[in-house]
Amino acid sequence: MDDQSSLVRVSIFGQEYTVKAPADASYIKNIAEYVDKKMREVQDGLSSDQSSTRIAILAAMNVADELFMSRKDKDVSSGDIDSRITSLIEMIDESLIG
Repeated sequence: MDDQSSLVRVSIFGQEYTVKAPADASYIKNIAEYVDKKMREVQDGLSSDQSSTRIAILAAMNVADELFMSRKDKDVSSGDIDSRITSLIEMIDESLIG
């Protein structure tokens, strides 16, 4: 990392970490809080005690699912916008020609 990196202490699932990142400290802390929240949600949804590694993997899968769904929604929205633009262009062309 470059000279613009900063060290930030965060707590995730009861463990302290020092993160070196080229981002704003509050941004890094927000990410850590989000990961901690996701891990705790997974833990609360399990009927028995599980290792923190298993909980982390399941939480990572949940976050990845959110990312994939967000990308899919964005792709659908982009396709809808493209379709509307094409329709508008066709309407304009028809009114100019007709």
